[in-house]
Amino acid sequence: MTVHFAFQNTYAALPDGFFARVAPTPVAAPRLIKLNRPLAVRLGLDPDLLESPEGAEILSGKRLPEGAQPIAMAYAGHQFGHFVPQLGDGRAILLGEVIDIDGIRRDIQLKGSGPTPFSRRGDGRAALGPVLREYIVSEAMAALGIPTTRSLAATITGESVMRETVLPGAVLTRVASSHIRVGTFQYFAARGDTEGVRRLADHAIARHYPQAAQAERPCHALLEGVIARQAELVARWLQIGFIHGVMNTDNTSISGETIDYGPCAFMDHYDPAAVFSSIDEQGRYAYANQPRIALWNLTRFAECLLPLFSDDKDKAIEEAQSVLAEFPGRFTAAYQSGLRQKIGLFTARDGDEALVQDLLDAMAKNNADFTLTFRGLSAAAEDAARDQDVRAHFADPVAYDEWAVRWRQRTSEEPQTPAERAGVMRTVNPAFIPRNHRIEAVIQAAVARDDYAPFEELIAVLAKPYEEQPAFADYANPPEPHQRVLQTFCGT
Repeated sequence: MTVHFAFQNTYAALPDGFFARVAPTPVAAPRLIKLNRPLAVRLGLDPDLLESPEGAEILSGKRLPEGAQPIAMAYAGHQFGHFVPQLGDGRAILLGEVIDIDGIRRDIQLKGSGPTPFSRRGDGRAALGPVLREYIVSEAMAALGIPTTRSLAATITGESVMRETVLPGAVLTRVASSHIRVGTFQYFAARGDTEGVRRLADHAIARHYPQAAQAERPCHALLEGVIARQAELVARWLQIGFIHGVMNTDNTSISGETIDYGPCAFMDHYDPAAVFSSIDEQGRYAYANQPRIALWNLTRFAECLLPLFSDDKDKAIEEAQSVLAEFPGRFTAAYQSGLRQKIGLFTARDGDEALVQDLLDAMAKNNADFTLTFRGLSAAAEDAARDQDVRAHFADPVAYDEWAVRWRQRTSEEPQTPAERAGVMRTVNPAFIPRNHRIEAVIQAAVARDDYAPFEELIAVLAKPYEEQPAFADYANPPEPHQRVLQTFCGT
């Protein structure tokens, strides 16, 4: 039997200016590192066949599956605030689209599959480390319940790539609701190609916001939909301590999924100014800046749509500003709702926002671990004796003690039992996140020793982030001082 993908190719049916037709570059000796078998089943694929030698060849780009129409997508983007009119898929090739078992259309894309017309002097390849990082973090995000692209497979190519040093080459098979970005719209808008923007908007509406097609003003409804999803997404990032690291407009998906895991990281101790990306020298994409940057990116998206709003530019701008004004309220509502859940509140009352902010301020001042503080609160909500576990995260435990008095007074005003409160809190406060030092240890084992046992174990632990997993309790711990990872890097 042969590996079968029931490909559809709606994006490849758009005009040629939307992409370049290019096949993956064959690799020397592909070997499958990891197949995401549950995801394969959801995509209607046979995991046993994908784990065969033929499957490894397809997942590495050495063999093109039947029905694929490989393309590299065109897009532009603001990178750290500076506009680049042509970027595009420089090391990724979209094979096609499949309909999953829920009836949802999914892109299947190879990252690191060779040069394309958009490579800009790059080799189009990926090193093993960034492939493993994206596999780990994207699948952890999915398990945490955060909208995200997914990783179907990681394949080693049998070839080397040259970065700062010689590294093993690899390919990631990425799955996404689509790869349409704010930067995709910018590509056409920058060229004054209003018809291109219109075709792209129609495609995005049909694929992601079908209800917008029935609206009185479909393009306004499209903007409203993208704003709503981005507000919710970024609120969820902040609630789990996630820092994207490079929120360029070309890394902002209009589907509302987290996309492009380059220099991303989860915070250890809480710090609103935390930056891990080695290239973010000004802190543009720091943890607490992410909502502001999301709105900035959405404003760039709205600018692309202006010609579709009205022929009167002033009127179009006014209408766009009116829609964009919805973002702060949507974000704040989602963010505060999530924070109330994290401290076990079931209703919204005056003073709740200040109560949570005071905890965050105390955590920042006392270098308290973000994830473990909230996870500890989940236990303390059920048993006050567990306060000891939480206060141990604070440089000055009295700061927690003073806050906990107010917290318990507030929770006493609600009818839920301590067990009920703790049970809900455990569903939103993970015990396990993909900590930077753990990811780096996995990459080092794979690159230096071709040892994937640490990778497999970390993936298994992160698949159940809200469960206790006593046998793997060490994975919940923050790094020792000598293990701290202060910078992460792009995968290019």
